[in-house]
Amino acid sequence: MAEENSDNQYVVLARKYRPQTFEDLLGQDALVQTLTNAIKNNRLHHAYILTGIRGVGKTTTARIIAKALNCIGPDAHDGPTVHPCGVCENCKAIAEGRHIDVLELDAASRTGVDDIREILDGVRYKPTNARYKVYIIDEVHMLSKSAFNALLKTLEEPPSHVKFIFATTEIRKVPVTVLSRCQRFDLQRLTVDTLFNHFKNIIGKEGLQAEDEALQIIAKAADGSCRDGLSLLDQAISLSSGMIKTETVKNMIGLADRNQTFELFESLVAGKVDEVLKNLKEQYKNGANPTTLLQDLVNITHMVAKAKIVPSSIDDDNLAESEKELCRKLSGSISIAILSKIWQMLLKGISELAIAPVQIDALEMILIRVAYSASLPTPFEILNDVKKNSSLSFSAEKKTESAPSVLFASHAAALAESENAAAGAEAKVSFKSPEEMAAYFEQHKKILLTYAIKNDIAIQEFADGFIKMTLSEKISNDFILNLHKELENATGKAWKIETLRGQMGQTMAAKEHAAEEANKKSVSEYPLVKAILAEFKGSKIDLLTRIKQLDEEEGAQLSDEPETYFDEEL
Repeated sequence: MAEENSDNQYVVLARKYRPQTFEDLLGQDALVQTLTNAIKNNRLHHAYILTGIRGVGKTTTARIIAKALNCIGPDAHDGPTVHPCGVCENCKAIAEGRHIDVLELDAASRTGVDDIREILDGVRYKPTNARYKVYIIDEVHMLSKSAFNALLKTLEEPPSHVKFIFATTEIRKVPVTVLSRCQRFDLQRLTVDTLFNHFKNIIGKEGLQAEDEALQIIAKAADGSCRDGLSLLDQAISLSSGMIKTETVKNMIGLADRNQTFELFESLVAGKVDEVLKNLKEQYKNGANPTTLLQDLVNITHMVAKAKIVPSSIDDDNLAESEKELCRKLSGSISIAILSKIWQMLLKGISELAIAPVQIDALEMILIRVAYSASLPTPFEILNDVKKNSSLSFSAEKKTESAPSVLFASHAAALAESENAAAGAEAKVSFKSPEEMAAYFEQHKKILLTYAIKNDIAIQEFADGFIKMTLSEKISNDFILNLHKELENATGKAWKIETLRGQMGQTMAAKEHAAEEANKKSVSEYPLVKAILAEFKGSKIDLLTRIKQLDEEEGAQLSDEPETYFDEEL
């Protein structure tokens, strides 16, 4: 519904086509249904809070609620209605913001406790002309702590003739004590399709024409906000002469030609630096904004990554045919690792662009870095190539017997023994070391017991049937009882457990950690690993794993050959 203007002055589209009834609200079906049922069943709450991004209709919804509560209609009906007439004096006064019983407060400019007290002074008085006194407070999160405190008591037990409606874009900044006293509605971002159809309808009512692609661009640029989209549409109409063209909208927003940007992205992932610079120069000459172009590349990266992980997303109706074609072309040939790397570098580039003295020069350097990096193999690919290339061999500069080798070997033995035990119901095991015992319990999913053995005790003596240990202060009360039970179940005999309190020795977890750190240090001396760490600045070895299994013969030479470990992820 269009807003009327008695002075025949131009009214911007955001005001002219502001919704006047629940039916006019876009994309807020859940809110409309809830309020409609509440009014029909006379179950009106005394306070509502509306939250959502800018321009989705929070203040507009508040005014519609106020009209629904106070509309008397042509027939002077005596209760709230879900269909405010818009022609009675109450409806017109509320729509124009001049109703004496519907007070609107901008909390961004009136944040103090005195402002709230001034409003609350009138709460005890009945409405003058309306059915309810309605207090609409916009950007309520801007109120001071004292103002919120002054509001609380009245908000909890207001007079029956008073209703509060709050609107905010920052719901997290509103005190929980206020939220608990309100019925909350989250207004959703408007979809591109909803905005496109709305804009097309308005263009028809205005007697204008527009290319569908131009309206699609405006709908996407609005980012879910109807008001932002209508402001852009207003600007596009001013730049056009009756026909809004795609090229006009692209130049207005600073958006580069979409197909050119797709070509730029393909050159980026292929590492073709010369083509990247040539494409960028051409787009900049045609008026592309560097920041907008970089943000567009970020969106394309997300789109391609999503298409690779969820192939069905390519059929999304919101994607243009050119976008679908790009996803089909690249999703099968580029890895998620590369896309993630490009995503991170582009995001970092946005912050760099904001402080750069010359944006286009900064953008060139950012894209050169991305193109060069995208063409490099990942560390995992390098290691796989080394593994497959039998002509490459590496020898360690330091040959030391690795503590993790012994530790992992004992773990493997315990795991193998525990698997054999599981094969026969009557089979029992014996433990030669605490590590074997811990590995057995871990294999049999005794998670809490395994954790306690590794982290909360220090074992001084261990033999088959006997343990002497120091307990930490945080050990659970039933640990010893559970350990007795599980050891007897596993070995078939009762164990003697001697416990001590006092200074803790080194736990099993601490020993494993120390052994792992020593092994990382040893592995970092390998020539290949040194080269990788030098190439990828700031990288480190996080996790070690075998890249080939040792057979029995190799196992026999374990003491002579250092185990080979490489980082899975640098």
